[in-house]
Amino acid sequence: MLLSASTKTPVGTLFLIAHEHILLGAGFQSFDDLVTRMDPTDQEREIKVVRNIPIISDLVKDYFDGDLTAINAIKTRQPGPEYSQEVWKIMRKIPAGKTMSYAELAKRAGSPSAVRAAGNACARNLIAPIIPCHRVVKTGGNLGNYAYGLDVKEELLLFEGALK
Repeated sequence: MLLSASTKTPVGTLFLIAHEHILLGAGFQSFDDLVTRMDPTDQEREIKVVRNIPIISDLVKDYFDGDLTAINAIKTRQPGPEYSQEVWKIMRKIPAGKTMSYAELAKRAGSPSAVRAAGNACARNLIAPIIPCHRVVKTGGNLGNYAYGLDVKEELLLFEGALK
């Protein structure tokens, strides 16, 4: 059985779906949006709506209360090809308050010429902002894109101190 919960944040309602203590989906759009992008095996599981998901909801709350490293302790799992998995792993290493360019992300993921593929992995990220694709920007500092809107990306980066 999966657990789902939503929490109010300074940038909007964050929807969460987890199996035990592993976060399978997080985003600012809807539960349905997350479920349609999850692994087919997980899509078939019963989903129970709860007020809080043990451990995960507390860590998300701690993050939005100012402990910017709290979300680093959340375990995650999402479907995707090997290169996307590597990109997501690298994204989790970008510290709060810092940004990384798509080009640097591609380089650190092992394929310097795969900038577009790195961007696509960001776009397909099912666990935002815990896997912090909002910290990835264009070379030169322009924000680039964000699945939940540039205003949300900018607010997250301001909240973390990456923008002034």
